[in-house]
Amino acid sequence: MKQNQTITELIEVCTGYFEQNCYTKHRIERYKSMWRNGICHYMKKSGITNYNSSIGEEFIHANISGMVSPGERDLIRSVTVLNEMQASGKVSKKTVHPKTRKLTGEIGEAAERFLNRLKELRRNATTINGHLLYLHRFNQYLNNNDIKLLGDIGGQHVLSFLSTRTNNKINVVSSLRMFFRYAYEERLLKTDLSYVLANYKWVKREKLPSFYTAKEVIKIESTVSLSSEVGKRNYAVLLLATRLGLRASDIANLSFANFDWGKSRITLQQYKTGKEIELPLLTEVGGAIINYLKFGRPRSSSPNVFLSARAPYRPMTRSAVSSAVRQIIDASGVFTGQRRHGPHSMRHSLASRLLEHEVSLPVISESLGHEKTETTMTYLRIDIKALHKCALDVPAVDQLFYSQKGGVFYE
Repeated sequence: MKQNQTITELIEVCTGYFEQNCYTKHRIERYKSMWRNGICHYMKKSGITNYNSSIGEEFIHANISGMVSPGERDLIRSVTVLNEMQASGKVSKKTVHPKTRKLTGEIGEAAERFLNRLKELRRNATTINGHLLYLHRFNQYLNNNDIKLLGDIGGQHVLSFLSTRTNNKINVVSSLRMFFRYAYEERLLKTDLSYVLANYKWVKREKLPSFYTAKEVIKIESTVSLSSEVGKRNYAVLLLATRLGLRASDIANLSFANFDWGKSRITLQQYKTGKEIELPLLTEVGGAIINYLKFGRPRSSSPNVFLSARAPYRPMTRSAVSSAVRQIIDASGVFTGQRRHGPHSMRHSLASRLLEHEVSLPVISESLGHEKTETTMTYLRIDIKALHKCALDVPAVDQLFYSQKGGVFYE
């Protein structure tokens, strides 16, 4: 891009770029407003016609100091966009870079070798990242206490570190146990420090799956307004959770290749289990998806069905799907109480309705994509109708039982 541009010319180029990349009209007008009331006003007041990055920096320094408010962040972004367009002819996407956790020293090297062993054993990436998180915190704690060598770690250090943990303590204990056993087996430690954690016990409290009645689910579904593009998208997302019981990750990962419209079915490989499942493409579900594709989905070459609502358009994430469903349930007026209210609760609700209609466990297990029927059996605890059938009548107690031996025992 040429550097000797008037601010008007540069804004026209930016606007054209936004239109080509399917930015919403609202977003484009927002940028125009920020430019008009920000950098353009500043340059006109200063008698400057041509724009360059130095003028942008002067404008920011003249108007922003100290704590940056959300509105000021947008103003900075408006200048950044101009700088990027002038320098490269395109605007970079705002991305969140994941935090890197570096393991340091001899202890860190041993932890790295332990994590590599888990990779060789083909452990799940999510599991390995969890171990990395807890071992990184342990590594930092030891460094802060000037413990640099594996041989210098004592039981008191392990227990002291655990006392600083308040969340996910059972996961921390599990990671440390596995690491210490590995280090001992590899002769990196003379003593198996996992013995320090041998008496640590965690009692798992039984929890009932959160579910909603058929009437509540109907009310939740009827809440969604189909007048907007986002409403069309979120309604299709919701039906995939309520009618087919798909997890948030599987909804987010759905691509056009998963749909066989001729045979009215959806075939996908579950993200969580890796198991391939085949589900019927119900009429209402298919209709909602078609409505979104025809009248709500932005133009994009992405193979994913569901996209973000704002440009630059990207595939929806698992958290975005969960957030959309939670917002719908919150807006429905259905009382949630202590119940969870995300896509998984809709999955539990579907299982509950299938049980009410006396569908067999193997069929429910196959529909939900469970690897084992035992996993599905957890839903038996919420099948109140079936549990009533298991209840035994309390036999009548003869009055003589209470009056035996003169009734002294019961006084």
